Amino acid sequence: MVIVAVMAITYVASHFFRASNVTIGLDLMRDLQIGPGALGALTGAFFFGFSAMQIPCGFFFDRFGPRLTVTAMLLVALAGTTLFVLAPDWPLLLSGRVLMGAGFGVMLIGSMVLISRWFPPDRFSTLASLVLSIGLIGNLLATTPLAWATEQVGWRPLFGMVLGFTAIATLAVWLVVRDAPPDHPFLARKTESAGEMMRGLGEVLRNPQLLFILALNFCNYACTFTVQGLWGGPFLREAHGLSAIESGNVLLAAVVAYQCGMLLFGPLDRRLDTRKWIAFFGTAMVAGVLAVLALWPTPPLWLAAGAIIAIGFLSASSTMIMTHGRGIFPDRLIGRGMATMNTSVMLGVACMQSLSGFILGQFAPLADGARPEIAYRTLFGFMVVVLLVALAVYSRSKDVKPSDELKAKFRELR
Repeated sequence: MVIVAVMAITYVASHFFRASNVTIGLDLMRDLQIGPGALGALTGAFFFGFSAMQIPCGFFFDRFGPRLTVTAMLLVALAGTTLFVLAPDWPLLLSGRVLMGAGFGVMLIGSMVLISRWFPPDRFSTLASLVLSIGLIGNLLATTPLAWATEQVGWRPLFGMVLGFTAIATLAVWLVVRDAPPDHPFLARKTESAGEMMRGLGEVLRNPQLLFILALNFCNYACTFTVQGLWGGPFLREAHGLSAIESGNVLLAAVVAYQCGMLLFGPLDRRLDTRKWIAFFGTAMVAGVLAVLALWPTPPLWLAAGAIIAIGFLSASSTMIMTHGRGIFPDRLIGRGMATMNTSVMLGVACMQSLSGFILGQFAPLADGARPEIAYRTLFGFMVVVLLVALAVYSRSKDVKPSDELKAKFRELR
């Protein structure tokens, strides 16, 4: 558990940096004199870097193990964060965000690989949810605390402090993490050649269930995090007149709701003996909440804030999609399999956040520079359509039940 705890605590920094733009987005637009399209690109750059490194890191996990891979990539994240803190203009900020995303891209999959090797399959969902729940402390810090601290000292000094935390956490990963238990086959593995590793990736990509799961994986978190991590704050501030602190409070409540959702959804697969339908109906409810925001002109503040919080809670269902996907891969392909799954998640976020900035940019700003409410409603409606299409594809997937995995494990032991 100590190894999982160190990975989870380090994961806090990743969540802080990926979510921070939802709080300081308007400040970045003002300080750098950029529009919503540039802000969307800046925010999406983290996820383009993140997704670009997933497949390579999948190879690294299977060949070198999580300890060396995570430590090396965190050094890349440290370099990117340093550049972001010191960058004087948008192009350098963009470059820093790409490097940050590339470096932090190993944290979730590294944690999942370690959980797969240190714990039985029926514990995977619960422990993965625990890692995500602890990591979400970074999201908490990126809401009201970041809004308050930015007003006091500015965002650059705050990011510098988190840079120091990340450096200490990187050292802890190197000192504490171990790739597998002493008797695990990974430690006695025959090192694969480059050709064998590529054939293993081909085996992952040819899995007949993969595309169905990737469809929802690509769209679910992309839509929820575009609200939670980019436009939720500006929506509350521009369409409902909240201050930075007030919108930060709503986002803080949404992150707390997300953490509660993690604790609920994590063990739910063992109780209901399904993963597919938990992910399906959780996503369907997210689409329903977004539809309310899209179709209700000028909703009361309590409804708009409640919808943001509800999306936070329901977005925890995305963990079950990853757990569903993990069940279709054998252990020898777990690094490449999970990396492929996470590539679709982060590429989806990068595309949606960049596209969201384009959509909002099509609407002329009001006299005070704010975007009109119809711009946000159009964005929310677009996300509803995306999620419904993804659900239609995902419905064709085959469920991977915890009870079936336990039976298979029992047969292996016999």
